[in-house]
Amino acid sequence: MDMLNPYCGIDRDTRGVVRLTICNAGALNILGSAAMLGVQAALQSLAPDEGIRAVVLAGASEKSMIGGADIKEMATLDQASAEAFITRLAGLCEAVRTFPAPVIARMPGWCLGGGLEVAAACDVRVAAHDAKFGMPEVRVGIPSVIHAALLPRLIGWGRTRWLLMTAETIDAPTALAWGLVDTVAPEGELDAAVEKVVTALLACGPLALRSQKALLRQWEELPLKESIDVSIGTFGRSFLTDEPKRLMQHFIDRKR
Repeated sequence: MDMLNPYCGIDRDTRGVVRLTICNAGALNILGSAAMLGVQAALQSLAPDEGIRAVVLAGASEKSMIGGADIKEMATLDQASAEAFITRLAGLCEAVRTFPAPVIARMPGWCLGGGLEVAAACDVRVAAHDAKFGMPEVRVGIPSVIHAALLPRLIGWGRTRWLLMTAETIDAPTALAWGLVDTVAPEGELDAAVEKVVTALLACGPLALRSQKALLRQWEELPLKESIDVSIGTFGRSFLTDEPKRLMQHFIDRKR
């Protein structure tokens, strides 16, 4: 593993798949300011690399991808420093959400609070069979904010309200039923489940997939008619490359 900074290491295979591992953040991968900035910087340094087909976001231990934000650091904050702290976490979430290639969350163990916000910003969430999820902020005197705003889009308002206002945790089968995660791996098969998603992504046109991700991000914020209209130009621009002709011809030839 190559360390990009003290909090972030990467492994890259010949297919262009990068495993980005959050390091030196304790057993549960708790994000303090330094770790947030380190992981965000790593993502931003990788973003211009058009050879990256997918990123797998992982923690250094099997206890968590990201357990949450650092309560010990938060306990020392005042209004101004609290806003600076949460802005750093928002910056990390945005670096994930806007990364040009698909980002897969590899989710063993606990995923709480800020960790679940980072996961919500990923494109695909793959959970271990015994993973646990929650938004416990109100129990420590703060509201859930920033990319918790993505949760209603994933699981609806009622379930989001329940998670954020009761601070209860849910298990992996519940998270799957709610749509909070996309797949739950059988025991001992988390990496195999992640690889299955990677294989599906690699079967797609890399430029088309990047274009699709960018369009999905626009759709999150645009009204329906504007979403439809903006996608027409995106479709047209895909033919500025040889990818549609090449892959369509392959499809046609395969059907003969």
